[in-house]
Formats: sequence, C-alpha cells, structure tokens
Amino acid sequence: MPTTDIKRSAFDGPISIGYGQTNSQPRTVAKMLRLLDVHLGHRVLDVGSGSGWTTALLAYLTGPTGRVLGVEIVPELVTVGGNNLFACEMGWATIEAADPDVLGRPEQGPFDRILVSAAARALPEALVYQLTDAGRLVLPVSGTLLVIERQGQASTITKHGSYRFVPLRTRGEAFNGI
Repeated sequence: MPTTDIKRSAFDGPISIGYGQTNSQPRTVAKMLRLLDVHLGHRVLDVGSGSGWTTALLAYLTGPTGRVLGVEIVPELVTVGGNNLFACEMGWATIEAADPDVLGRPEQGPFDRILVSAAARALPEALVYQLTDAGRLVLPVSGTLLVIERQGQASTITKHGSYRFVPLRTRGEAFNGI
C-alpha cells in the first residue's frame, strides 16, 4: 500500500479509485447500508460497484445463502473490483460489466435490495421494477438520498439527507431516469 494511502486509512471522505470515480466516504456507505436493511439470504444488486468495496460489504451482510451482483460501467473498474472481490473469497458475489443500454439487470431480477452508488437526475423507474414486492432501493437523486420501498405496484419514497456522488451513466451520459 503506498504511503499516501496508509495516511488516509482513517479518512472519512471520498477516495479516488481512478477513471473519474471514487469510493464514497465510509460514513455515507454506512448510512446507505443501514437504510438498505440487507438480511441473510437476500438477493442484492449493487449498481456502480467501482472498487468492489460495497459489493463485498453487501456479500458479508447477505451471507452465503444470499446472492450479490455488482455492475459497473467503467471496464477497468470491472477488472479491479472483480479482483478485489475475488480476494474476499465470497463466491456468492460477482461483479459484471454494466450494459450501457440497460440500467441494472432486469433479466436477473427481481432483487430484494438494490444499492446505487451514483447520482441519478430523476428516479430511475427501471430499477424500481427490478425490486421484489417489499423490496428496497437506496440511491441519490438530484443530490438527495432516497429510499424507495415497493409494495405491489405502488412505492413509497423517503428522503434521507443531501449527498454528492459521481453521475449515474450509460453510454458516457448522465442517466436521467425514465
């Protein structure tokens, strides 16, 4: 580990992971994970898996009876994150390249929980539809951290503070929701 990284090991702020992306500050990730309320055995989608840090944390929370799928739009980070996750020896979690034309993984859903670590301009309904009944989605939208809980065809949305994230992208553009 480079000396500059060792000095920042207790830093509670975003850390660059290259390619214009960051790991979110630990306090923010902790809040998002508390809001997500992951349980053993859950199926979880991690959108914007980056370095694989949150994917590994989610895998720890689901345990080996769960399944965690991380998706990442930056090809180099798919490799980095996948290698980091592999080192954690959690075979029930994987990281794949995100399809630039599709948000999430609708063909692999539904998911009990979805975590998005990038900011959308509007609520991406495509992700809400990938939730199970009683599923939960946590993501930042226009600077506000939202929790969306699906109940049948209806959803409830609650707000949980202001945050800054890198933009949610497909095909190099910020994703605007549906």
